[in-house]
Amino acid sequence: MEEDEVTIREQNFHSQVREYIICFLLFAVLYIVSYCIITRYKRKSDDHEDEDAVVNRISMYLCTFTLAVSGGAVLLLPFSIISNEILLSLPKNYYIQWLNGSLIHGLWNLVSLFSNLCLFVLMPFAYFFLESEGFAGSKKGIKARVLETFVMLFLLGLLILGIVWVASALIDNDAASMESLYDLWEFYLPYLYSCISLMGGLLLLMCTPVGLSRMFTVMGQLLVKPTILEDLDEQMYCIQLQEEALQHKLNGSASNSYLRPNSQHLYKELDNIRTQRTKLERKKKASAWEKNLLYPIVMLILLAGTAISVFLVALNILYLLVDETALPKGSADPDIGNASLSTFGVVQAVVEIILMIYLMVSSVVGFYSLRIFKGLTPRKDDTTMTTIIGCCVSILVLSSALPVMSRTLGITRFDLLGDFGRFNWLGNFYIVLSYNLLFAVVTTLCLVRKFTSAVREELLKALASEVLTSGRARCICGEAMTTTVDHSLTSSEDTSLNEFSFEFSSVTITPNSTTTPITSLHLLSS
Repeated sequence: MEEDEVTIREQNFHSQVREYIICFLLFAVLYIVSYCIITRYKRKSDDHEDEDAVVNRISMYLCTFTLAVSGGAVLLLPFSIISNEILLSLPKNYYIQWLNGSLIHGLWNLVSLFSNLCLFVLMPFAYFFLESEGFAGSKKGIKARVLETFVMLFLLGLLILGIVWVASALIDNDAASMESLYDLWEFYLPYLYSCISLMGGLLLLMCTPVGLSRMFTVMGQLLVKPTILEDLDEQMYCIQLQEEALQHKLNGSASNSYLRPNSQHLYKELDNIRTQRTKLERKKKASAWEKNLLYPIVMLILLAGTAISVFLVALNILYLLVDETALPKGSADPDIGNASLSTFGVVQAVVEIILMIYLMVSSVVGFYSLRIFKGLTPRKDDTTMTTIIGCCVSILVLSSALPVMSRTLGITRFDLLGDFGRFNWLGNFYIVLSYNLLFAVVTTLCLVRKFTSAVREELLKALASEVLTSGRARCICGEAMTTTVDHSLTSSEDTSLNEFSFEFSSVTITPNSTTTPITSLHLLSS
């Protein structure tokens, strides 16, 4: 009996160690990838070991950790779905015994914990630490900046705690809810994270439809479009002539001082021409299948992915109207490997994973396409640490809300695990139904606007040209009538003046005649 208990304890110990090692390896891979991404966009600074360099390095490590957690949140639901299908397909395989429900549930809990840690502690610390200078009158240095940062974090925590306490008291003012508020771990953090997930879901609702329509433009810029009746050699020759002419102007402006103020404009034109030349060279070097097949295939894939997403959302709306049990719900007991949640098995699971990753990429593209967030767009080797912190926080909010959005829209039927399934608003029928309706309607409108933009532009151009033509014709008619009236008035005045001069010239006036005044008076009266 004691040997059996020891054996069970050993198995539990080894399984826990194995889970920790697997989680560490997965997170290490995500951390390395995140570090490469951030160093690619981070602004290059001097290598001097001064105070600001140390602060920037610490902030960069915290941003890398946050971006790795975001990647884990994105891959959380796909990893769970594919693990469930693998366990169903190979239940007795010795080499996949490490893939079990305990590991999946532990990953969900770790991602939830690290998301809260990054969102409420690490990212505010990185921002305040980057902006801190130490209190007035204190000795400058790292310690003074750390002290100021912790004071700011403490004040921020009190502010957020007060806001959440007041909000929960206004929404549910019974004694039980107010007493449970004092339990920080069981109520406060899940409730706060639920609010953040709702904000992330609304942000995804705003960004994803825009990104789905924007993806066609982005892929059109990355791929080589088919060249139909287009002479690339002639275009290359014209571009080379323009580049040589601008280079000649710039060489002349370097010697002449009065041309130097316009040199900046010439440099911009030269950069644009060189960019066009690079695109033409890429078109010229592209193979036939890349020119004629790759672009249409990618466009069809994007269109199919968007259409399938909208179709699944429409089906989910029907499910919600027919059966209220279709509401997203959490699962405290992970049933991994017991039953398939996909009707068509592995094929449907793969399609769901592709759709979730496609929606995440589209949401990021739509996020940076919005005018409000264009200031956060990262630039290669020229992105400040403040912008990187803002990007990491935004991506963390989007990625943390991705599993919730995928389950709410009916992209997958996999139940949410851990704290992701404890969000209060997931059980509200009207919120979930409104979310689905808004997503379907807004996505459809964005796609219609995208594909009919060329037709609308041509119609507007035709209407504008017609209005201009009719207005110009009216102006010409008005000018012609004015000219005719002026000409008639001028001719009549000239005739009367000629008659008057003729009559006046017919009168003969002698200097010594007494009848001169009478003749003049008679002439004036006539």
